[in-house]
Amino acid sequence: MGLSKIGRKGIQYLQNRNTANVSNALLEKGQNRVIDASLTLIRERAKLKGELIRALGGAVASASALGVPLGHNSSFLQGPAFAPPRIREAIWCGSTNSSTEEGKDMKDPRVFTDVGDLPVQEIRDCGVDDDRLMNVVSESVKLVMEQDPLRPIVLGGDHSISFPVVRAVSEKLGGPVDILHLDAHPDIYHCFEGNKYSHASSFARIMEGGYARRLLQVGIRSINPEGREQGKKFGVEQYEMRTFSRDRHFLENLKLGEGVKGVYISIDVDCLDPAFAPGVSHFEPGGLSFRDVLNILHNLQGDVVAADVVEYNPQRDPVDGITAMVAAKFVRELAAKISK
Repeated sequence: MGLSKIGRKGIQYLQNRNTANVSNALLEKGQNRVIDASLTLIRERAKLKGELIRALGGAVASASALGVPLGHNSSFLQGPAFAPPRIREAIWCGSTNSSTEEGKDMKDPRVFTDVGDLPVQEIRDCGVDDDRLMNVVSESVKLVMEQDPLRPIVLGGDHSISFPVVRAVSEKLGGPVDILHLDAHPDIYHCFEGNKYSHASSFARIMEGGYARRLLQVGIRSINPEGREQGKKFGVEQYEMRTFSRDRHFLENLKLGEGVKGVYISIDVDCLDPAFAPGVSHFEPGGLSFRDVLNILHNLQGDVVAADVVEYNPQRDPVDGITAMVAAKFVRELAAKISK
């Protein structure tokens, strides 16, 4: 049975018990305890990592992984809920070394640390709804950012997590960011299939909230009229694959973040052509190559304050975690970009 089905059964059971004279106060107290315990672990792990980095002489910025294994807001398959541990396994796979392409060592805590996963399913099993869950995700991100010099790289999970993560980053830094969003889809539906937190609506929530000044969407090749209209409404810069050869020079020389609080990078693994990343829920041929994405990342000028890597689906990864290695390399190169 999938995580989402288990979660729904748990929620339905609690709701049924609630109608059988189980008080709201009792249920809410239990939920509060589970949420507090979950956030305490993230807080203490982040505190420890920050202390370790400072003991080593400090850093201006250091990337820290936070897993958010959430898949129930996917409109198709929900396998991304299983992604964070598989990405971690691939980061440290013995088939490669610990150096990034820019020569930074992932074993150096000043480059990369890990504060673990937010236990999303355990929280949902307590009957916590998505309004509150998204607040918990935001709070977990803020807990990481409170520990100087940590900057979060969030491991999804489906793309719905980008909304609470960007919201937290913007609120913590005190203003909007510029977002570089790499994806086959614009994820900007107003309310896809009636779900305001759908993974297909995350960037509509971000733009409505004023959390981004500029939103650049790169790799787009599955977009309908609503996606284009929403893009126009919010002033989104959409770069479709059908014009990538024309746009390549501009995209490989981006300068973002000036006049705002920095740059946020969101990488949906399906930005890549399925030939490079078959372990995704939505196959969209005609995408970016892995090197296309790295060229954009490596050449980007701007202060990267946070990032996410989302929509890797281990349940569709056909050959010994090949797409996990792709997602892991995105994390490694983002860590190199963030750390300084």
